[in-house]
Amino acid sequence: MTRRRLILYLLLNAFVSALVTGTILFLYDRFGRPESSNGVGTETGVIIAGVTGAGVAESEAVTLQNTGEQSVVLTGWTLRDSDGAAYTLPQLTLYPGGAVQVHTANGENSVTDLYWGLSSPLWEPGELVVLYDTQGLARAFYRIP
Repeated sequence: MTRRRLILYLLLNAFVSALVTGTILFLYDRFGRPESSNGVGTETGVIIAGVTGAGVAESEAVTLQNTGEQSVVLTGWTLRDSDGAAYTLPQLTLYPGGAVQVHTANGENSVTDLYWGLSSPLWEPGELVVLYDTQGLARAFYRIP
């Protein structure tokens, strides 16, 4: 009987441990991560400061800003919309206090302006814009008002 009781306690312990771990992971996923707060960035200091001209391809632009105290190399980072459209940033270092605009339309890249090269609008109100680093970690979030 003691062997049977021991197995029962071990199974109960495994079930309770799995339940607690699952609950903690669920709560962290639900409440622990920033999802839609405008201008939220992580320890890099890079934030998505805003989206202008949503719905008009010629005037749409996402502004990335470095609010930190260190330069951040954004080469290979990816800007994504809710539908999965992605723009990979070219060779770019964003210095403290610096900003760059990523335009939806065609144009010639410069130090302060990058161009996605699309002919139709990409952004719409309520959409979540996310900036991912080269490892695929979300580093900044912005919900278009």
